Amino acid sequence: MGLTVKELIPIGERILKEAGVENAKHDAEALIGFAIGLDRQKLFLNQACEVDAPGSACCFDLINRRAAGEPLQYITGEQYFMGFRFLVNPSVLIPRPETELLAERASSHLQAHTNATRVLDLCTGSGAIAISIAKILPLIKVTASDISEQALGTARKNAFELSVSDRIDFIKSDLFCSIEREACEKEYDLIVTNPPYIKTDELADLQREIKEHEPLSALDGGADGLDFYRRIAFDARSYLHKNGCLLAEIGAAQTQDVSEIFLSNGFSSVEVFQDLSGRDRIVRVV
Repeated sequence: MGLTVKELIPIGERILKEAGVENAKHDAEALIGFAIGLDRQKLFLNQACEVDAPGSACCFDLINRRAAGEPLQYITGEQYFMGFRFLVNPSVLIPRPETELLAERASSHLQAHTNATRVLDLCTGSGAIAISIAKILPLIKVTASDISEQALGTARKNAFELSVSDRIDFIKSDLFCSIEREACEKEYDLIVTNPPYIKTDELADLQREIKEHEPLSALDGGADGLDFYRRIAFDARSYLHKNGCLLAEIGAAQTQDVSEIFLSNGFSSVEVFQDLSGRDRIVRVV
């Protein structure tokens, strides 16, 4: 006789709590539901459902992987961002809720400037920002670049799954290095980027889920965390239309430094937006 869903959940929660996993109950429910093919609502409606031995073994295998530090999203292979389901794996960072502010600001800017139709997304990773913009705004064309071919493979799959492949060009590029530009006309109305911005010596202090599983190359911003902003600021103006702008995610303590970098590279003003926690999160530079 197997265990019921109602019996499995507290066992999984206990295992995760003992391993120091935050939100242990949520993760236990998510993994058990994933293992037996029930979404969250159906899981609650089927508490008395008996799970057979192979199903229970699968549940405990997934729970033990989570207890060992593997991120929930990599185990299930998905993360929701801006209401859309994205495939994720260890070749890409897991899209964070706070980064939705960047996609929202980008979409709002494009909606307010109806003549703006071309977007460049640098460091696209899973493609979450580029694809969300394309989903929200069906007339926008996006170029999305990343240095990682594995990340681009994941992004292309996401674009296909979300039916926007025809409006996004994915390019393997180290920032602007392989991004072509018209000789007599600047190409983009908006550049959007969530670049690596964690200081190299702070990587070791990250949560184990991050430092042991997510791609550190997508996090490492150099000795002071600002390497990518310097490189982006140096080239960005030559890729933007005269009235174009750039939106970038930043670390909470980087506002002044990032602002100075862009102002010293020909941008005229910087506007800062805070996330729901009241921390500086996005800069808009023109």
